[in-house]
Amino acid sequence: MAKKSRIERNNKVKKLVDKYANQRTKLRAIANDKNLPWDVRLTAMIKLSELPKNSSDGRYRRRCKMTGRPRGNSRYFGLSRNMLRELASWGMIPGLLKSSW
Repeated sequence: MAKKSRIERNNKVKKLVDKYANQRTKLRAIANDKNLPWDVRLTAMIKLSELPKNSSDGRYRRRCKMTGRPRGNSRYFGLSRNMLRELASWGMIPGLLKSSW
């Protein structure tokens, strides 16, 4: 199980990412538009750099919903490989069977 502080920090980052997502995409589109004048693009880049660092989506880490494990996650189920295997073998995930041979 992951440390509670890591999980809570990741949740804070997720809230910031959601809060600034629209603003960040608009500024990024302006900064990357080659048809706009350089000074407009430069001001967009400066505003983009003034946003909080943790509002960038690259800072968010997908974690297991049950254990908080940061690695080996399935996007579809939101679980780590360990929990996915365990729940599948117990029959807790409908339509998923753990094969064994």
